Amino acid sequence: MNDYYSVRVNATPCSSDITDLAASFLADAGFESFEPDDKGLTAYVSVAAVDALKLARTALEDFPMEAHFNISCHLVKGENWNEEWEKHYFKPILIDEECVIHSSFHTDVPQAPYDIVIDPKMAFGTGHHDTTSNMVRLLLESDLEGRKVIDMGTGTGILGILAAMRGASDVTGIEIDLPAFENAVENISLNGVDMTAVHGDASALDQLQEADFLLANINRNIILNDIDRYAKKVKKGGKMFLSGFYEEDVPLLLEAACVLGFKEEKRLVTPARWTALSLVKKND
Repeated sequence: MNDYYSVRVNATPCSSDITDLAASFLADAGFESFEPDDKGLTAYVSVAAVDALKLARTALEDFPMEAHFNISCHLVKGENWNEEWEKHYFKPILIDEECVIHSSFHTDVPQAPYDIVIDPKMAFGTGHHDTTSNMVRLLLESDLEGRKVIDMGTGTGILGILAAMRGASDVTGIEIDLPAFENAVENISLNGVDMTAVHGDASALDQLQEADFLLANINRNIILNDIDRYAKKVKKGGKMFLSGFYEEDVPLLLEAACVLGFKEEKRLVTPARWTALSLVKKND
């Protein structure tokens, strides 16, 4: 298995807003997975990042909230990440009594119409973060029967897997990070759904037909950079579901989407201000 750097970020003061925002800044810098707690968070990044400690310090040096960070780093050799997630973070989660998300090693699992098995390893997307759970809610509210779905930055594959379970006939997940792509392939197999995983970035969209739904739970900067590519792959009358950003970021995203022919249909905002948008492509 791959080796990672574990970067510990202790925050003073510490709050969920501070750890959520710190995770967002670290994600923009290339960190892949996060374990928040009441003292701060632990972030993981591949050993391909030459100086993980410097990377974290640089990412947080212009932090907009009043907080002091004590940052340390150590190398974590490849190991059984399922055991690590079970021990420290990943527990079964039930979303709106409709969708339960758990790992193959869990035994006490709530019942729900949609039962998703996710062995996350180092890939992001277990449903615990507000961004993922809100995207799940948008999918649960949607008529996906017979629809074509593209999931950008698919991570564990969780959103594409749910779309397939809800009747989507053609689901493609695109993931740039190789270990995350491999994890998505494993999770697709675990759930026995018809979904295709593609290793690549937004340029992989060039090989796909237009979709009824395009999902992107990534972060503000990547979405703004690639939203024109996303828009070209959404049918008229189709929808984009976007998340991975704060409510304060919405005006920038709506401005970019409006130019490309989209209008806002719905917005979900959590107490921590994480936001998901449902955007519809105009027919004219």
